[in-house]
Amino acid sequence: MIIDLPSSNTSAVNRKLVELRESGGVFALGRVLTLVVVTEDGPDLERSIDAANAASREHPCRVIVLARGQRKASPRLDAQIRVGGDAGAAEVIVLRGYGALTADEAGAGMVMPLLLPDTPVVAWWPGEAPSTPSQDAVGKLAQRRITDALASRNPGKALDARRRDYAPGDTDLTWTRLTHWRAQLAAALDVPPHEAVTAAQVAGETVSPSTELIAGWLAAALGVKVKRSPTDKEAGLSLVRLTRASGTVELSRPDGKTARLTQPGQPERLIALARREVSDCLAEELRRLDPDEVYAEALAGVSQVSRGRTPVRVQA
Repeated sequence: MIIDLPSSNTSAVNRKLVELRESGGVFALGRVLTLVVVTEDGPDLERSIDAANAASREHPCRVIVLARGQRKASPRLDAQIRVGGDAGAAEVIVLRGYGALTADEAGAGMVMPLLLPDTPVVAWWPGEAPSTPSQDAVGKLAQRRITDALASRNPGKALDARRRDYAPGDTDLTWTRLTHWRAQLAAALDVPPHEAVTAAQVAGETVSPSTELIAGWLAAALGVKVKRSPTDKEAGLSLVRLTRASGTVELSRPDGKTARLTQPGQPERLIALARREVSDCLAEELRRLDPDEVYAEALAGVSQVSRGRTPVRVQA
């Protein structure tokens, strides 16, 4: 069910929520958090709502979407409430602000009266994010702040901002996309022979925040020299190669779907390692509300990575 409230205010939205609760049952019970989605009112809006709805099936929540409209229009708030089948396991409140209501402070002011009491707040910017999320007006309301450097107009610049202005509680979906890569590499090193890694190489397309982060993670976790190289294909992160005394452990993914793991004394293995959906990454990040210290170490480790110019060819 979708209820439109044009030219409205947060008081009217709250009254409508109470009315729906009394007439249709207490749909707010069992909500474990409030997810605030900050985006633009445009073609990507529904994709962001769909991703939040999918994540809500694992984490029932109230989703508040700040959809910024035209900044030069007269101040106006058009609200919309979605419940039932149109909201997954959540209740979705879409706030379309125009004019002065597109400002960060105004957005935070509209969100505050609608936050669920006594539950954590998570802020998510599915597109362009502020350079310092922890200092943003909405970011200050949240225990966790989720960005996505890959969705920015300039992913490299966005990752530099994440590194420069990191604060506990920050995370980025480019890091979350690496979870399965990190698990496969850790498992490969956890079998005999238990030898130290002496060098590492990471290869990916020229602009790939995930490639930068996995290189930083390896530099911080292993304390070895890590070389970051471009590849001959535009397929994101494509190759991780770890050198040990007995030989090389290599995890390569030339097509963005299936990876090949090779290591001394073991048969070659094919692993399903497709690029993860945004909803899957978002659901993973909502499982934890404490600071991600490993992510912070990976960000710091990027500065220790050396750069190669010669493209690496990843065999299909």
